[in-house]
This record gives sequence, structure tokens and C-alpha cells, in this order.
Amino acid sequence: MAKYEPSEKGRLPGQGPSEPLVRLAIPNKGRIAGPVMELMEKSGLHLLDKGDRRLISRTPDPHIEVLFARPIDIPEYVANGAADLGITGRDMVSEREVDVEELLDLRFGKANLVLAVRDEAPVETPGDLSGARIATEFPRIATQYFSGLGIPVTIVPVGGACEVTPHLGIADAILDLSSSGETLRSNRLRVIAEVLTTSTILIAHREAHLAKREKIEEIVLALESVLRARGQCYLMMNAQRSCLDEIRNVLPGLSGPTVMEVASREDLVAVHAVVSEERVYGLINRLKRAGARDILVMPIERMIR
Repeated sequence: MAKYEPSEKGRLPGQGPSEPLVRLAIPNKGRIAGPVMELMEKSGLHLLDKGDRRLISRTPDPHIEVLFARPIDIPEYVANGAADLGITGRDMVSEREVDVEELLDLRFGKANLVLAVRDEAPVETPGDLSGARIATEFPRIATQYFSGLGIPVTIVPVGGACEVTPHLGIADAILDLSSSGETLRSNRLRVIAEVLTTSTILIAHREAHLAKREKIEEIVLALESVLRARGQCYLMMNAQRSCLDEIRNVLPGLSGPTVMEVASREDLVAVHAVVSEERVYGLINRLKRAGARDILVMPIERMIR
């Protein structure tokens, strides 16, 4: 890895050493590009510079800029200091085999890197592929995997459409990402082994994380707060004070419901709680029966502990 040296390049006018510019690399295309952009928007780091051909964009924070890059290149950009942070798949980091620091699992883009063959192929285990050709977009991972098993194979690097190669006679098997398995089934392929599990992660240049820790931790907190809020709802309701114990039993919330006095009504209290979205449907009728009224259900954009 190249020696990390905080550069003045890209620093905004008037910024001194105490105001470092943090560059975050995100995918410019691919399966995780959309979810990453949604996460950026919800976290408050939306892009100020629009356009399909943009390479770098400003954000509302003058000390944070976004670099667009291919997901496979992002680990290298972070490792060599071209970017301080990057969002990409864990599979991409493994393929590049670079020394970066994983800061946060973003919990989307989950998939398995699998070894698959044609449905009719007389193959049951990786050992049956000795001497075979393996098509993949992950040649480094494939080489290490088969070397670790002591199985001699020929790796056939491809840039996409991996699923078709066994049917064209280009390869005997593929090593490719699969989330639902539907693409493999539709191409008459079956899985014989899982090589690794991946998801989208936030990575950092190790020395940049130390040199720019305060600003980087702000970014981590912003992203993490959106992730924590996903699948959660905020419930607000009024209830007679005499019904409070029964409502508490129905509605534990994250740390138990919050109970507040209602102005000018000694017999009435306001009850607030955070609950999972999947529980809301069943909770409403139970809360009504317990004595709750004026129930409001609100989405949560961000949640910070």
C-alpha cells in the first residue's frame, strides 16, 4: 500500500488542516448503486452536482465529496488513498485483496458467491471439477478457492453474463454471485458449493481513518442512523391513566414506551413508542382494546442512540 499523505488537492478555499476534506467513493452502476444512492439521500449526504456523466459531486457538507467509480475499483481507490472511504461489496474487497478497514455493514446487497454447473452435468462436488474450466468475474477468489482445495482448474475470466458460458461450451462451471437463485434456475444451472457470503460495506483507508476520524465518524453515524431506522415505526397515542399498565404490556417498544402528561387533562396520558413495522398491524387492535385512542403511526427516517 502506498504511504498515506493527506493532500491539499481537493481542499476547499479557506480550509485549513483542522478541516480535512473526506472523499467517499460509491458505485457508479451495478446492483448496489441504487440502494447506495437512496442511503446517501436519507442520511443527508445527497448530491449537489447532478448528471449521468458526473465523476465527483459535492454534498451539503463542504468537507465531504463523493467520487463515482466501478464497484470493483473502489477497494483499490481506498487502499491507495485516492478515496478516504468507499462503499462496495465485501466480495469486491476480497477479489482485490487489499488492506482496508471495514467500518460498517450496510446490510443490503446480500448475496452468495456460488459454484454452479449445468443441471444435467455429472458433477456433485467441487472435487468433480478437476481439470475443468471455471468462468468467473472473480478470478482471484476462484484461484484461491480451488488452490485451497488442491483442485487443478483453468480459470476463465469474463466480464459479465457468466451464466451462459457453460451452455456455449466456454466453461464447465461458473463462480458467480447469486441472491435469490432465480437467475441460475432460469439458466438451468444448479449450485454445488457456496464460496463466500457478501453484503455492501463501508470501508476506510486505515491511516485516513485516524487522520480524519471526527469527520469520518460523522459519516458513519449518519449512515448507521438510517440503517437503524429501517423497519421501525413511531407510535403515538392517548390513553386514560387507568389503562396505562395494560398498554405497557401490549407495547414494550425499544426501551419501554415513553409516557407523558397531557396538558389540562390529569386523567389522560400520551404514550410514545418505537416498534417494528411488521408488528404494527397486529398491535393497533390490541392497543384499542387496551384503551388507547388517537393513535398515530409515523415512519422513522433516522434513529440515533
